[in-house]
Amino acid sequence: MEGKAKPGISPTRAEDFPQWFQSVVRDAEVAELDHVRGAMVIRPWGYGIWELMQRALDDGIKETGAVNAYFPLFIPLSYFEEEAKHVEGFAKEMAVVTHHRLEQGEDGSLHPAAELPEPLIVRPTSETIIGRSFAKWINSYRDLPLMINQWSNIVRWELRPRVLLRTTEFLWQEGHTAHATEEEALEETRRMLHVYRDFTETQLAIPVIAGEKPEYERFPGAEITLSIEAMMQDGKALQCGTSHYLGQNFSGAMEMEFTDEDGERKLCYTTSWGLTTRMIGAVVMTHGDDNGLRVPPRVAPRQVRVVPITRDDPTAVLEAARELAEEIGGLSWDGEAVRAEVDTRERRPADKRWEWIRKGVPVVIELGERDIEGGVVTMTRRDDPELRRDAVPRDGSAEAVVGLLGDIQLGYYQEASERLRERTRDDITTLDEFRDFFSGEETDSGGFVKAPWSEEPETIEIMGKLGVSARVIPFDEELPANASCVITGGPARVMAIFAKAY
Repeated sequence: MEGKAKPGISPTRAEDFPQWFQSVVRDAEVAELDHVRGAMVIRPWGYGIWELMQRALDDGIKETGAVNAYFPLFIPLSYFEEEAKHVEGFAKEMAVVTHHRLEQGEDGSLHPAAELPEPLIVRPTSETIIGRSFAKWINSYRDLPLMINQWSNIVRWELRPRVLLRTTEFLWQEGHTAHATEEEALEETRRMLHVYRDFTETQLAIPVIAGEKPEYERFPGAEITLSIEAMMQDGKALQCGTSHYLGQNFSGAMEMEFTDEDGERKLCYTTSWGLTTRMIGAVVMTHGDDNGLRVPPRVAPRQVRVVPITRDDPTAVLEAARELAEEIGGLSWDGEAVRAEVDTRERRPADKRWEWIRKGVPVVIELGERDIEGGVVTMTRRDDPELRRDAVPRDGSAEAVVGLLGDIQLGYYQEASERLRERTRDDITTLDEFRDFFSGEETDSGGFVKAPWSEEPETIEIMGKLGVSARVIPFDEELPANASCVITGGPARVMAIFAKAY
């Protein structure tokens, strides 16, 4: 097949999945680690995916009643000292600013000149600073609920950075809400997890398992953490979005009070929730293949690329290519105009075609003089493993492309869903079986185990030695009567999903 004439991504997924991931992110020009240890540059193609993610998720967030705002990047150290559990969870990851102003030494070198009166923490998350603002803004029950979201950057000093997955700086949205009652706050916590699940499954075509995090995996300072977990192609889990019920932990530390209808002063109940640029990494690891990235049409910066093949009469071919792209772009899919564009760069057509295949454009169309003479266009679907070049009649080709986008979006989701089903084991019942499953070769040990769990502390140590964690306690999973813990053999308390994770 011609699609095999040029090497794809090396190494392949089967040969070395982690390195394959790095290669796809690099070769598809998504992102790269550069300039500062652990920090990343998100390149235009990757940022285009993020912009579409932002747009879709922002709409979902606003439908809940939350509105966007922005809070400072720098947080006084004293704010964190008021919430011990929160500090303990982030202390080793915090970047601290202690000086301002630079001075030039006699040798020409620059050095910090003036020490700050109080160290400033570069935002690792914003519960403390947003809580302080909430405390000022809230006085009466009439001020509640208060629901704020911000799109921002975050800094956490990662010891072992990995592009898009764990970086010193990343982008995210973080929502923070305050409520008059525990019931309202819990409802908001659950509702936002549903927003994340709907976004991940419908926009990114990634199926997830939703549920509650075990206590040892909770967000620092939270009373309940809800999560959606996805399976990557190597069988490892990726936490995709979290929603936290914070109770009155933060409102108590920050004196976030309101006067209720009876005139009594009470503490607010609060929540927080967030989703990050690691979701670009989730798209890569869920849908990519050995030829590169495959982007679901809903978040593809360009859904169709037309590659002109110019030889004797470039003017006629370019004009025909532009007419085709305009015709496709004049049609609607999923409520928006199709994002179609002609690649007019002075490069070899074969190189341009392979660039867009590596970047995961859903449909690549080639158009040359012979195609025009034959009344056809040559079309490649990115979801086709063989990357066949099919001749499609020019008349009706624009409408055909629109139909393909829906098929590709659904096909990616179905493929990932089948993987999740097939590689989730529910027949592992003993510690020996558990060890065998997770301690084999990486290519043989990938996947989830769904099994009863006692939640005993001793199980966490055993899991840790295997590099495994209890990812989530799924919603709506019935624990069989007299169920035995898969690790201890004693009485189980919950059904859990176990996996190695990123």
